[in-house]
Amino acid sequence: MSSNPQTFQRIAPDVKLGRNVRIYDFTNLYGCEIGDDVKIGTFVEIQKGAKIGNACKISSHTFICEGVTLEDEVFIGHNVTFINDRYPRATNGNGKLQTEADWTCVKTLVKRGASIGSGAILLCGVTIGENALVGAGSVVTKDVPPGAIVAGNPARIIKSATKNEAASAARDESMVERL
Repeated sequence: MSSNPQTFQRIAPDVKLGRNVRIYDFTNLYGCEIGDDVKIGTFVEIQKGAKIGNACKISSHTFICEGVTLEDEVFIGHNVTFINDRYPRATNGNGKLQTEADWTCVKTLVKRGASIGSGAILLCGVTIGENALVGAGSVVTKDVPPGAIVAGNPARIIKSATKNEAASAARDESMVERL
């Protein structure tokens, strides 16, 4: 972490930070809410309207866009990307660059205790169930049930874990990377 947080961090004044939040260098946060005891790694962007619960860990190079909610105790691996637009375009029907009025933000919810492996991509409009585990490199296109372990492109259920198995896997970061 930098000795002078203003040197390598962009934290807008409208960010709501909880207690004991650790933010590493080269981050960009604006208009978002961050809960207590959260760790945000290097090269992370969290956009306006995103909500991060308590005791979450967000690893480096991750992009959390508007409309994403992470409940408490969620693990996000390195280089995870969330998407909030079903039909992205650069321009509107008149050929002008799009503004916020030209598209609809579609929300995504990651429930308590879920773990998202490195390099995963989550399309908008999905819910990741409580204590679910998304394997590294997966592309999530639909809801993931609570306690399920999914992997692949598109992500498919490879195991429906019991609550104890899912909670244990969520604590073992190396398992997320091995899937």
